[in-house]
Amino acid sequence: MAESNGEYATVIGPDAKFKGELEFEKGVRLLGYLEGQVTAKGDLLVAEGATLRGEVQAGNIRVEGTVSGNLTASGKILLSDSANLEGDLHTARLEVADGATFVGHCVVGPNGKSKPTTTATSRPGATETPKAKAPLEPELAGKK
Repeated sequence: MAESNGEYATVIGPDAKFKGELEFEKGVRLLGYLEGQVTAKGDLLVAEGATLRGEVQAGNIRVEGTVSGNLTASGKILLSDSANLEGDLHTARLEVADGATFVGHCVVGPNGKSKPTTTATSRPGATETPKAKAPLEPELAGKK
């Protein structure tokens, strides 16, 4: 999942802490802490011991560390055995190793490349079950 030469063009070291919006043309390897929005045309690796808090869009994403936020990959998301992900993911392909922790929702497949624009109740032909109204207490209904 790395760049063709086996390396990531950008490395954010283990002693680095970034906050904000970052955009990369090539691959990124996160070894430190990053909070904010990340957009990478290449691959993103969140290494073991690294922490990412925020929204991510990338070609492929490999999580070995901790992520709190939503991930969107046009290719593949891989959660290694040391991965800890809390957030939703959208991807064309997903690989989850035994031992990975994932709390959230996922959309996988050809439509997983981008965030869904419809929900189960807004699809054509879908119906929503009406909720029963609770009876009013006599004093709230004007009766004493």
